[in-house]
Amino acid sequence: MNPKVDFFFDQAGQWQAAVAQLRDIVLGIGLTEELKWGCPCYTINGNNLVLIHHFKEYCALLFFKGALLQDTDGILVQQTKNVQAARQIRFTQTNQILEQQKIIKTYIYQAIEVEKAGLKVALKTTEDFTVTAEFQQKLNDNPNLKKAFEALTPGRQRNYLLYFSSAKQAKTRMARIEKCLPQILDGKGLNDTHA
Repeated sequence: MNPKVDFFFDQAGQWQAAVAQLRDIVLGIGLTEELKWGCPCYTINGNNLVLIHHFKEYCALLFFKGALLQDTDGILVQQTKNVQAARQIRFTQTNQILEQQKIIKTYIYQAIEVEKAGLKVALKTTEDFTVTAEFQQKLNDNPNLKKAFEALTPGRQRNYLLYFSSAKQAKTRMARIEKCLPQILDGKGLNDTHA
């Protein structure tokens, strides 16, 4: 147990008992407990393996390379369609954890084997994401914008492309693009601060 993580488990809330059970299971396997992103993260040889987190409706064990696991019990959940590698096992009741303890351990051991084998999730490249017609027109019309966009990291490029393409109406897409142009020209990502 890592004392830096204790605050997470000491928080009052509906998932306190459930996350404590998940912690016992993961630590029983012998993984290293660390604090990352404000959550308990469990590693092997310095590599992230699983994370415990909770939301209003459920708590979950998130597998960083969950897409590579054999989901023999059909319990892995992809958080959103844009999440490429991670998968969760979600729990809506504390008793599910004790009932599925053997299954949970099987998935954790499988994740350990994936990590030891050095397997990697084949992530989409920026070219695999849709460039909306509206944004493509802006890139064609403004060489400085095109240059600034291409200078962004692939992750920042993908964030913009997802943000623009998720708007259903052309009017909304244009509004998003116009709003983001100064950030792109400043070399900032969608979620970067303006400081």
